[in-house]
Parts: sequence; structure tokens; C-alpha cells
Amino acid sequence: MIRVHSYESLGTYDGPGIRLVVFLQGCNFRCLYCANPDTIDAKGESKETAPEEILRMAISQKPFFGKKGGITFSGGEPTFQARQLIPLLKMLKEAGIHICIDTNGGIWNKDVEEMLGLADLVLLDVKEFNNQRHQTLTSRSNEQTLKTAAWLEEHGKPFWLRYVLVQGYSYFEEDMEALGEHFKDYQCIERVEILPYHTLGVHKYEAMNMEYQLKDVQPNTPEQLEAAKIIFKKYFKTVYVN
Repeated sequence: MIRVHSYESLGTYDGPGIRLVVFLQGCNFRCLYCANPDTIDAKGESKETAPEEILRMAISQKPFFGKKGGITFSGGEPTFQARQLIPLLKMLKEAGIHICIDTNGGIWNKDVEEMLGLADLVLLDVKEFNNQRHQTLTSRSNEQTLKTAAWLEEHGKPFWLRYVLVQGYSYFEEDMEALGEHFKDYQCIERVEILPYHTLGVHKYEAMNMEYQLKDVQPNTPEQLEAAKIIFKKYFKTVYVN
């Protein structure tokens, strides 16, 4: 059984085309800006769901996917439930449905390796390139995330690099330059997505009696987003502000 938090039909932000987005329960990171804090706990208010039920949903929505769309597993953190997801991914492949995994890359074991091997596309969230700042932002190291990126490149697995711009936490020119230098020769990075910082999940913290620690952080200005895009364009051909 798979612990599912929620679904989004006809999603257009999490991978190519129109997609069924499955938000899974459980995460190993503790990102200060997390928009889905209700998905962090391993159990939470999630529903145990049979793989066949998700397969049926994906097949029923397949006519809307077109040539580019498919299913995206987000969260939470999909690799948190890698073992449970593998049989479902195999069934989705047999059904001809494009599979996308949105991951922080911070968990690694044989199940995760098999899971990522079954994906058609990986959305890799690099929260910060500077490891000390990464730990401030997520309470975890970025070492495994960078190793996961190297594995994707080594195995010819297409992926998108995603970077959230948070003033005072990840908006540092020198860190974006360092990230660009590190990844500039990767052949499997199809695009880089700059994700603007937002506060859409703040009401969830209030409902859960949790303190939102970035309440004094302002959203990015158009000028800041453009400046970040210019930096990344020095290293990557395809850069988007999502």
C-alpha cells in the first residue's frame, strides 16, 4: 500500500505537458519554506492506497495527457516510499504512461536506485549548493543530492534541475555560480527551473499550530528573478522561471 496525501489532476507545473500529480506522504528534509508541511510526517492524515487504484486514475486521465504529459510523483518525498512504488511504476510503464519523479535526491538505497531507473524524467530539487547553507535551510546535508545527480548523469537519465530562490537563504550569487560551474558539463540536464519563493502554504502552519520561520522573508521581485536567470543562462541552455 502507498501512503497518498492528495492528488492534482491536469497539473502543468510538475513536469512536461498535462499531468496527474500524486502527492505522497513522508519526507526526510525539513525545509523552512515547505509549502506542504502536512506531508512531512511519515503517516500524517494520508490514505493508504492500493497501487491499482492510482493506476486506474492514471489510465482514466491518459486521454488528457497528450504526447508530453503523464504522471508525476511529488510530496513529501517520493523516494521515502520507493519500495512500495516500484510495482506501480512497472505497471504504469506497461500502460505506456510517462513517469516523472520530483525528488530532493537525499535518500539512496537499492529501492531508490530501481525507482529512479524506472522513471522517464526526474525533477531534482537542489535546495542550495553551499552545504552549510543547505543544512540551515533543510536540516540535512546536500551531499547525497549531488551524488544522486551524478548517478542520473552516469546512467543517462534525463532530469530537470530545480532551484528555489529564497532571499537570505538560497539567493546568493556565488552559490548559483558555483552550482552552474558544478553542473555545466552535464548532458542529461534538459532544463533548469527557477522556482520563486512563495508563502502559499503558510495557512497550513497556522492550522497545525506550527511556527512559520520565514514569515519575514519577502517574495522575489521580477528584477531578482531576472538576475538569477541571467546567472544560470551562463551555464545552461534552457532556463525557465516557473
